Amino acid sequence: MKRFKIINMCFALLFTAALFTACSTDEPEYWWDTEDTENQKPETPNTPENPVVKKAKPRYIWIDAAANFVEFANSKNNIARDLKKAADAGFTDIVVDVRYSMGDVLFNTSVVDQATKLPTWEGGYHYHERTESWDYLQAFIDAGHELGFKVHAAINTFTGGCIHPYGLGSQGLVFRDSSKKDWVTTLYLNGTLVNAMDTNDESYSTKFFNPANDEVQEFLCNMLKDLAKYNLDGIFLDRCRYNDQYADFSDISKKKFENYLGYSISNFPKCIESEYQKQWWAFRAKIIHDFIVKAREAVKSVNNKIQFGTYVGAWYSTYYQEGVNWASPKYNASHYYSWASTEWEKYGYADHLDFMLLGAYAGVNSIYGSTEWTCQGFCQLAKDKLCNDVQFAGGPDVGNSTGYENGGQGAAVTKTVDACINSADGYFLFDMVHVRNYNYWSACKTGIDKYLNTLK
Repeated sequence: MKRFKIINMCFALLFTAALFTACSTDEPEYWWDTEDTENQKPETPNTPENPVVKKAKPRYIWIDAAANFVEFANSKNNIARDLKKAADAGFTDIVVDVRYSMGDVLFNTSVVDQATKLPTWEGGYHYHERTESWDYLQAFIDAGHELGFKVHAAINTFTGGCIHPYGLGSQGLVFRDSSKKDWVTTLYLNGTLVNAMDTNDESYSTKFFNPANDEVQEFLCNMLKDLAKYNLDGIFLDRCRYNDQYADFSDISKKKFENYLGYSISNFPKCIESEYQKQWWAFRAKIIHDFIVKAREAVKSVNNKIQFGTYVGAWYSTYYQEGVNWASPKYNASHYYSWASTEWEKYGYADHLDFMLLGAYAGVNSIYGSTEWTCQGFCQLAKDKLCNDVQFAGGPDVGNSTGYENGGQGAAVTKTVDACINSADGYFLFDMVHVRNYNYWSACKTGIDKYLNTLK
């Protein structure tokens, strides 16, 4: 028995050592703790008379540009009204989408047009016009900061135009300026190369730029520099990715892939499937990784205090198809996924972020669990993959065909707070329009209050 205990102790020590080798387990410092700690007095002992108060994790709510445009485009009062509801519900951070998929923006910049109309759904699709001239983003900053929010802006990154449903037609930069066609991704579909502007496939109604195009990257970095001039607390990149596994197969991407390999290739792009699949996945991840580094530098060059981050989908097992490795470079993806390689692992970009928003978009009946496609599991698995390189907030989509969209799911919304915030470094909810339409404010508050009560 004694020998058995000694063996068990040895295994335990080895397991502990392995954990520390894989990823640091030190408790991270949260970026939102900004107070000066250099000259602080020693902590007050934890006694019944002087209990230690735990710092609360942040709670984010996303504000989609198009979905909320009817309410907010022309009304500062509506902005103030809904931000007050969000504050009362216990949210601490708002994320204002200021670049929709058609590529125009809702802030001041010299590199692209201001959006004056966006597609909205009100019993059917139509365009909603913006008639006011006041600064859309600044209105959220002013109202948000007055209520004590941290205010973040988000952009759809590698998108430049879209064709809207129900006969609304095309909209955006790439439809106004034919010279930008070369910026749009080249798809490899059914053995044929086609520029995304030349396909009527509804899967490609949103026109993505080629992330490997240097002109595109310069355009976006200049836009981010203008965005960073605002008094923001953070900037998040959404859709900072390829649109799918069928992009990009342009001459630009071929040449950069050859430079990556160090030699020329033939029979492109067919050879990717037969000879270079893993190298190709790693190459695309490198393109996105290197752009993240450039984008961060662009933001920080204007205002180093702005926190830089990304929104990503939590489904890591398939997200490689979009060319994104959002994990830590310390994460050994090749041990778990057949499509990954040690080269792929090098291009994890988590260590270049200040914070991450994770879309844990499981259905209404899949809140708790330990696997992908459960809210809790998504967050738990992300924790392992990020290796403490960056904190993240995870949470649900409480609309958009996830089981919440018909309302009446307040109890489930409440449970998502518990499932996500206790498995992550914060809570993230998409989207304010769903909370407003289905009146989930009290459900959010119940869940957040329950969490905050655990800190007392």
